[in-house]
Amino acid sequence: MPSFKLSILVPVRNERFNIEIMLKILHAVVNVPYEVLIIFDSPDDNTIQVVENRKKGYSDVKLVHNTFGRGVVNAIKTGIKYCSGEYVLIFAADEVGPVLAIEDMMTLLDEGCDLVSATRYAYGGRRLGGSLLGAVLSMIANKLFYILSGFILSDATTGIKMFRKQVFDQITLESKPIGWAVVFELAIKTQIAGMKLGEVPIISIDRLYGGESTFSLGPWVKEYFKWFMWGIKHLPPTIRKGKPRILIPKSTAVS
Repeated sequence: MPSFKLSILVPVRNERFNIEIMLKILHAVVNVPYEVLIIFDSPDDNTIQVVENRKKGYSDVKLVHNTFGRGVVNAIKTGIKYCSGEYVLIFAADEVGPVLAIEDMMTLLDEGCDLVSATRYAYGGRRLGGSLLGAVLSMIANKLFYILSGFILSDATTGIKMFRKQVFDQITLESKPIGWAVVFELAIKTQIAGMKLGEVPIISIDRLYGGESTFSLGPWVKEYFKWFMWGIKHLPPTIRKGKPRILIPKSTAVS
């Protein structure tokens, strides 16, 4: 049996401004046995010292060196290798709002979903802060992808996704280590595999406490566009059957 109900994987790159606050929020909000794996690429990452200084207060927080190569995709592979939770949550250190959706995401997994995605673009979900250009591109791309591909989720590209650990054994990730494109790939491939998907709206507040963004327009657009086209090719409209399982928290519901 797993040691924890939930493993939270947090890829970081110089997140000393965010990680301490995030750990405090997680400690206050998550009510099940959980572990946090802080996954770093480089030993000089300034996140490391902050976590080391706080280890006594957070016994289930682990620092894990990404040995598969740089980038989020390799950080996730590293996290899966070392985590022991029944459920796995991919989480961004600079995100605050999605913390409040963790319980609802777990509820959907308990009810039979294999993967649950947060959504910023439906059921009262919103995106605040961050790059205006990035926000506009993300919103348009997700809407077009939903219309053209037959994909059932309203927000394929958000990095906030929770899934059963065994799901990872059934999916081969091929994304390049550029941005968070790997979660786009993961979402597409879970639907192709016939898994049950769920969705929970969030109010996403990007980089509320600053930190170092890795957003780079050219490489990110290229990699996301590759999976955009791949999804359209492999997810014909006939595959869309009904809607994902939805759970709408009171904090985001629209009256």
